[in-house]
Amino acid sequence: MDEDNLNLEIRKFLKQVGISSQREIENYIRKKFSEGSIKIGGSIKVSMNLSSEDGELNHSIKEDLKIK
Repeated sequence: MDEDNLNLEIRKFLKQVGISSQREIENYIRKKFSEGSIKIGGSIKVSMNLSSEDGELNHSIKEDLKIK
């Protein structure tokens, strides 16, 4: 297995995930803020799930994003 190529492919995938996820989160928070659902000093609970098509890979990350 070509480790350098694997690393490059993973980095390309993570870059795409990061950029599109950030955009979606920002749009969601702006919408909720404009609706008054969240306020300065509040937070939003978010999670990201990573899985493989065969179901053997399942990794989840959860975080509270504080609104300042």
